[in-house]
Amino acid sequence: MPRAPAEGLDEAADGALPAFERIKRHVLAQIQSGAWQEGDAIPGEEHLAKSFGVSRMTVGRALRELSNDRIVVRVQGSGTFVAQQKYQATLVEIRNIAEEVKMRGHVHTSELHLAERCKADTALATQFEVKLGHPLFHTIVVHFEDGVAIQVEDRHVNPFVAPDYLNQDFRTHTANEYLMRVAPLQGVRFVIEAGQPTPATAEMLHMPAQEPCLVLRRRTYSQGHVASVAAMWHPASRYRFAGSF
Repeated sequence: MPRAPAEGLDEAADGALPAFERIKRHVLAQIQSGAWQEGDAIPGEEHLAKSFGVSRMTVGRALRELSNDRIVVRVQGSGTFVAQQKYQATLVEIRNIAEEVKMRGHVHTSELHLAERCKADTALATQFEVKLGHPLFHTIVVHFEDGVAIQVEDRHVNPFVAPDYLNQDFRTHTANEYLMRVAPLQGVRFVIEAGQPTPATAEMLHMPAQEPCLVLRRRTYSQGHVASVAAMWHPASRYRFAGSF
């Protein structure tokens, strides 16, 4: 949990600034110093209002402007978190498949095949770093490019970081898009490997069961927790991964 605002701020230097600007400078200073890391929750509005001797409305303005500048992310019902500050400069991006398809000038559509509540078995408990039986959300979505199936997204989500996950319309917004908005990213681990699809996966991808797939297995972290564990299955004959640095 990040530290509370320090007492005895340098009022000589900042005293002439409007109160909301002083709050913004304080938040920025904590982030730039490394005291608050990407994904950390920052002190609540009431705490900041007391520390600075201002109204919550003033604090709200400061946080709103920081949110507009993508310095912080405000999640209704959860709080305010430090946003990704350098993520786009890293080698690997978390890409929204709908945007990737649109960038190629094609049409993205999707089909929701499963949306359920479940409990973590041994494998999932290990991946999510939780106890056996921990509640999870589970979805299976098939993504299409110009009507051709290119990905089966089999995803489990931790309700702690995305309690409204199953209430989303995955025909209009991807799971990736929703999670990036409500669960500020702290980190990601992934592996890409060849895999033989199950008959059900092959059927969803409209491919022969004996054809291999490229499988992206990805685990994301947010708010100090494992947020999502996903396996994305792609027909090897129709899909490839590429990057540069």
